[in-house]
Amino acid sequence: MILAEDAWRPLARAHAARVDALASEHLDRRRRGIKHPVEDFLWTYYRHTPGQLRRWYPGPGVTLTGADEHAGWRHHERTPEGVRLDLSGFLTHRGPTVRFVRDLLVRTRERPGQWSCFGLHEWAMVYRTQPEQVRHVGWPLRLGHDGTDAVVEAHQLRCTHFDAFRFFTPDAVGRNALAPTRERQVDLEQPGCLHATMDLYKWAFKLAPGIPTALVMDAFSLAREARELDMRAAPYDLAALGVEPIRVETAEGKAAYVTEQRRIAEQGEALRARLVAACDLLLAGADAVRRAG
Repeated sequence: MILAEDAWRPLARAHAARVDALASEHLDRRRRGIKHPVEDFLWTYYRHTPGQLRRWYPGPGVTLTGADEHAGWRHHERTPEGVRLDLSGFLTHRGPTVRFVRDLLVRTRERPGQWSCFGLHEWAMVYRTQPEQVRHVGWPLRLGHDGTDAVVEAHQLRCTHFDAFRFFTPDAVGRNALAPTRERQVDLEQPGCLHATMDLYKWAFKLAPGIPTALVMDAFSLAREARELDMRAAPYDLAALGVEPIRVETAEGKAAYVTEQRRIAEQGEALRARLVAACDLLLAGADAVRRAG
């Protein structure tokens, strides 16, 4: 496909405007030295800057006319028709990543979702801590430290996600039903996990510029929803930020959490399928390049 300049530039401008709108409050807070435990998470944890995210990519198989400034971008090449993704070069550097991401996402899709964690990973991250030791210093715990500890002790922790589990306090580690490791990530990841859904943004970004930027942004948007639910179920009192808690220490709160967890997981499944299809397209392109060579 060849996209003329007057066709693709409006798309690129719209994408940049979308990123600017999403990032403006974060950048303003950063300038003022203010932290927001919900809205800043995707920018600080995943470390993809607004400037990086502003770059618009159409994905493989699309040549842009009048895109001389793209010719110097990594994994792009100039052709007689215009500028496009250098698929061969991209896969030389990123092929292992593409295959890993595809395997992880497929394996995750094959497992049933688990609905009994109730977002207690955030509670395990502050279990038996002092106020100055909590992850989000400055935000009080709704039930206080003793009340928070009591909730953890009244439940079986069931976290399957290594990048959440690794932040458990030492006293909480042994209370988890599993001991996730980086090496076991492909074996343990399951679609009910909010952090697995949030990580779809990480995987999408790692696949860029080999996938359309629109897919990366859809992953970002879903990750924001997942993070909001994550912190609504957290032990922190975030009322000053307008964050309404889901009181997972109660039966009603657990039911509300699972309802939202299932809704986000359903969207995550659709997004996961799109990312797998994007990986398949890239790997099919690699096979075609090899045959042509």
